[in-house]
Amino acid sequence: MADNVKNEKLMGAIAYLGLFVTGIILLLVEKKNAYIRFHAMQSIILFGGLFLINIALGIVPVIGLIVALIISPLLWLIGFILWIVLMWKAYNGEKYKLPYIGDLAEKQLAKL
Repeated sequence: MADNVKNEKLMGAIAYLGLFVTGIILLLVEKKNAYIRFHAMQSIILFGGLFLINIALGIVPVIGLIVALIISPLLWLIGFILWIVLMWKAYNGEKYKLPYIGDLAEKQLAKL
């Protein structure tokens, strides 16, 4: 049983390792484990959202320079900090829910 718990924690951390890509892969592969599925969905929503926001802000020509110099690096710094924290918490067995995003992840999982 201890190996299953270790594997579950490791897979929870791996959900964040490759940002939203590993989240998508784990969500497609893992069909039963709620812990792994939660972390995979939270990873998809958080890092997929940050990725899309960064792309959308870069496309807007009026604020393109401001985004390139200030907002984009700030978003990626916040993303990097969250990446480390979420992997650490998942690896330690904590189902850490980010405000709003964690609830959204649970709602989306309930629909699947």
